[in-house]
Amino acid sequence: MNSHHISQSQVTTNGDLPVLQKLAFAYKLWQGIAPHISRMTRYSLGAKIDNLFTDCIEQLLLASYAGREHKLKYITEASNKIDFLKYFIQLIWELKAIDNNKYITLSTPLTEVGKMLGGWRKQNEAQPPADIRRVG
Repeated sequence: MNSHHISQSQVTTNGDLPVLQKLAFAYKLWQGIAPHISRMTRYSLGAKIDNLFTDCIEQLLLASYAGREHKLKYITEASNKIDFLKYFIQLIWELKAIDNNKYITLSTPLTEVGKMLGGWRKQNEAQPPADIRRVG
């Protein structure tokens, strides 16, 4: 599938979190780009990027089903993986394995995912843990 022919509306909206939908959209874009990267880069840095995408998706799924006491841990892990992912995509661009347009196409939704995760993280940090009870 050509990465330039994927639109956000083609991402399955089966009740997933908007942040998960946005990340799935970016991953589908990556899947359209990865086969066109040189073999050496595709099987080294490209494989790392692919693993970070799937690890982050996994963390978001875990966060979506976790109880309040564990949710922040998964959100934080997903946020860290997004930061790593953005760095490695920048690196693959700097190595000229992908062109400017592909870099921008991938970076834009990942930046949005990072912002969405930051908001979700702040929201969960603001909530006191469910097991804290007033002693009086």
